Amino acid sequence: MHIKDITNFLESWAPRSLQEPYDNSGLLIGEKDAKISQVLISLDVTEEVIDEAITTKSDMIVAHHPFIFKGIKHIGNTHWIDRCIRKAIKHDISIYAIHTNLDNVHTGVNKKIAEKIGLENLSILQPKVETLSKLTVFVPNVSKQEVLDALYETGAGNIGNYDHCSFQVEGMGTFRGNESSNPTIGKQGEDESVQETRIEVLIPNHLMGAALSAMHQSHPYEEIAHYINPLTNINQEVGAGMIGELPEKMESAKFLEYLKENMDLNVIRYTGLVRDSIKKVAICGGSGSFLLEAAKRNHADIFITGDFKYHDFFEANKEIIIADIGHYESEVFTKELIQDALTKNFTKFAFRLSKVDTNPIKYL
Repeated sequence: MHIKDITNFLESWAPRSLQEPYDNSGLLIGEKDAKISQVLISLDVTEEVIDEAITTKSDMIVAHHPFIFKGIKHIGNTHWIDRCIRKAIKHDISIYAIHTNLDNVHTGVNKKIAEKIGLENLSILQPKVETLSKLTVFVPNVSKQEVLDALYETGAGNIGNYDHCSFQVEGMGTFRGNESSNPTIGKQGEDESVQETRIEVLIPNHLMGAALSAMHQSHPYEEIAHYINPLTNINQEVGAGMIGELPEKMESAKFLEYLKENMDLNVIRYTGLVRDSIKKVAICGGSGSFLLEAAKRNHADIFITGDFKYHDFFEANKEIIIADIGHYESEVFTKELIQDALTKNFTKFAFRLSKVDTNPIKYL
């Protein structure tokens, strides 16, 4: 196995283009063409996790949180990040991070939390915009299905729970090739008319390169008439947080106990129980206070996340219950999420879950 086999799969699942501007997901240490024999999966990268990789003979670490965020001008031995870099390089351990891009896909971090607490009817809490484009291409009728199938294969034409979505209109296409042309239909210097189909499909921006490549390979024309329109549509499969419903209403205090048990929590910081019962639940793994207003707009009874500041709790404003379960606690099951995805795709390769508790916060 090569590192690029792992990274290509991870980036097809959670494209790096979907990470937030401040983030640093991707291959932090290592070369994509390097061979590996075992992967250790962790939430964070720490010296102890690298020691575990050394002990277990894992030559790659896949972590949720990147440990390098800012530019590094000096690598010494006094800071923990420096020591991690030195130790990983010394022992030839590659490190890959899949962070906010995994937060932003509908099958990512928040889907795992939703599964842990049994939510149904899931949707993105704050969907992203400007992540979709429309591709319009004109194809001779006889080649229409071949081009459509090639586009569908790349992920074009997917809308929510539906795939193979397109709009098609038949019409007459005309052209005349010059002396340098090599027309598939007709002859140089002669006007030609062909029955064509105008095909329109939606494509996520990160798949546009693959879709254009498939279009060129499957289309019979030497020059392909097509154009791309960026869209401001909401992308229901990409964005921050998630919202869903419990199968049955649950009394608020009992739900907090249920949450504590299912998420294996030591403590929950929460606001006043302004709801007698809980049905609609908003969630965000990690630091999610920026989504409080979105949770309110979506009429959630409770918003579960981590890293709420003292004054931000007041913004519950008796409209919603805020439950801060901790950053680490909200995302620790991401290790299982990554392991499951990799194991299903690489059935004969070893993916080991880290046993190191990387939570920097301790409780009495």
